[in-house]
Amino acid sequence: MEYVNQRVAQEAAKDPTLYTGFVTPLNIILVAITLYTTYLLYKPSPPAALPREPPAVVFKTFTPRTLLPYNGLNNMPVYLAVRGRVFDVTSGRNFYGPGGPYENFAGRDASRGLACHSFDEEMLTKDLDGPLDKLDGLGPEEMESLQGWEERFESKYMVVGRLVAQGDA
Repeated sequence: MEYVNQRVAQEAAKDPTLYTGFVTPLNIILVAITLYTTYLLYKPSPPAALPREPPAVVFKTFTPRTLLPYNGLNNMPVYLAVRGRVFDVTSGRNFYGPGGPYENFAGRDASRGLACHSFDEEMLTKDLDGPLDKLDGLGPEEMESLQGWEERFESKYMVVGRLVAQGDA
């Protein structure tokens, strides 16, 4: 007990100005944390970056030969034609671009193939310099199917041009 009394007396004899008032190590740490938190809350944030607009697309007149390069290869956009209207289907590149299930329609007139639900090469016009497919021989069921495809393309994709025969360009 003697030791405790002696120790209390030593502490009482110390200089009372040391660590009295607000300037204590704990208070300094708390002030530093408060200042840092305030800085984080009110520091200026970088301006928000607006997304870039896609480049403007000019409505063009295409022939089967001039439409052919728009098949998604070599970083080209993916276009396809349905009943004389050319749609930009680049946003659906995984379907209509290289490696997609509809890739043979890219850069081509897809009207007959979509109407007949066929991906065969026979559904595509072979003669790129000849007349456009007039869709002769399609029944009412195929025409209704084609109308459904056309409505789907109108709602999802932008029309970027029209498809005309080589002699009409």
